Amino acid sequence: MRCSVFMLGVLLAAACTRGETPAPAEDAEADAQKRAPAEIIAEAAPEDWRAIDPENMLVVELERGRVVVELSSTLAQNHTAQMKALAREGFYDGLSFYRVIDGFVAQGGDVFEQREVKTAKKTLEAMFDQPLTADMTFTPIEDTDGYAAQVGFIDSQPVGADAGGTTIWALHCTGAMAMARDIEKDTGGTEFYFTLQPQRYLDRNLTVFGHVVDGMEHLQALPRVVRAETPGDDVSETILSMRVAADLAEDKRPALEILRTDTATFAAYAESRRNRPEDFFYYRPDHVDVCALTIPVREIAAE
Repeated sequence: MRCSVFMLGVLLAAACTRGETPAPAEDAEADAQKRAPAEIIAEAAPEDWRAIDPENMLVVELERGRVVVELSSTLAQNHTAQMKALAREGFYDGLSFYRVIDGFVAQGGDVFEQREVKTAKKTLEAMFDQPLTADMTFTPIEDTDGYAAQVGFIDSQPVGADAGGTTIWALHCTGAMAMARDIEKDTGGTEFYFTLQPQRYLDRNLTVFGHVVDGMEHLQALPRVVRAETPGDDVSETILSMRVAADLAEDKRPALEILRTDTATFAAYAESRRNRPEDFFYYRPDHVDVCALTIPVREIAAE
């Protein structure tokens, strides 16, 4: 299998393993002191990677290129189901990004509410946070955070948790996909947005249900526009289509793997990002921000 590796803008972190014993923290630290992040990723074993399920992969085709989103299979599941239902209806085809604010968000959907939903729901109950259950593999990182008592990852998505580790929520790091709403919390249903930079003050105020794994550069390049007030107002860019990858022909769907966040390799990678060992760095802060950790993703090419 021939693979090309590319780095993604969003997140990453430390140690918890699924079905294996994690390497001691001191071993990961010693290893990271010797190897740069890129070296650790290049030497990652096949089992350190996880194939992204096409059923939870959203493919957004824009005029300027393709954006791929991994929808969460464990967090805000009703919102994941809603977006898949809307995509399968073709609800977003021909709609637009109508509010793109520099350094903030790119918001899209049916701004004038001219389309009717079919199998999807008109509105959803918000899920700003939820219980951390036994079936979730939460990998905390040791670094302090200004917005949450703990931060880390669940299935490569950045999350926050309370001090007791009983409540969890997805974070507004760069590339988060979330449901827009009005003042009342349960008014979201069809309008969505992507964060163009971390917007952590929105955590637990809106529902995050996915994150961009490819094509973030296309969202960053969208023309900036204020929210359209009338159908004749300028919009940023048309959404050509939005599809669930599983519904595309196999030769048309993205084939991506993402680094697992519950392995010793991930622990070494996070530590190497925390204290960069490359000769270029003279000051090493012994700290990394959860949103500054980037998740390695690779495209799997056919032989």
